[in-house]
Amino acid sequence: MKNTLVIKELKKTYDEGKEALKGVNLTILDGEFFALLGPNGAGKSTLIGISCGLVRKTNGHVAVQGFDIDKDGDAAKAHVGLVPQEFNFSIFETVENILFTQAGYYGISRKEAAPEIEILLSKLGLEEKRNAKAMTLSGGMKRRLMIARALVHKPTLLFLDEPTAGVDVELRLEMYTFLRELNKSGVTVILTTHYLEEAEKLCKRMAIIHQGEIKMLGTIEEITHGKSLESVYLEVTSTK
Repeated sequence: MKNTLVIKELKKTYDEGKEALKGVNLTILDGEFFALLGPNGAGKSTLIGISCGLVRKTNGHVAVQGFDIDKDGDAAKAHVGLVPQEFNFSIFETVENILFTQAGYYGISRKEAAPEIEILLSKLGLEEKRNAKAMTLSGGMKRRLMIARALVHKPTLLFLDEPTAGVDVELRLEMYTFLRELNKSGVTVILTTHYLEEAEKLCKRMAIIHQGEIKMLGTIEEITHGKSLESVYLEVTSTK
């Protein structure tokens, strides 16, 4: 199998001296649904930010679909979609305009983007909201819009940073169905979540990151050895 994401000896030290990543090694295979677990401040968002070309690394190597983020940054970014934790679209724009604008960032014309946007609006239950301003959407609808926007350029790797935070149970289950279908279609998905049962339901492999280092990596069975994921997670993340 091909490797969608290869991270070698990745380090990041911020200007104030905080060492966010301390030599992380991680390989994600094509078509995986992978969970990156860890407490706040563990390094998850930094790792995602570097992989998406949003944060400058201090040291190490990152490649997306074989494209080195330093040498072929634009090609690497074209393969990546990101759903961040925070809503970061214009609340004054309509749902449809937000999606067309995002497509434009990747050099996709309105004519080219229109069919894909129709599919995303339909699959994510946003058809009736296409002309609504983002400010009028519920929290759950805003989450769906964030996912649609991340997928508009057809990335092969999707990062989901706490995608179901603050989402009710019904919508969460709908999102699980959509994400499973997306993954089956060939999109590699990396999920960060504080809901451990979410990771167990969706992902075959996972890593637990703590204080900038990957402490455990493998399938759920390899990580838990018959224990509950919660007990293993707490054991790993409570150590200093």
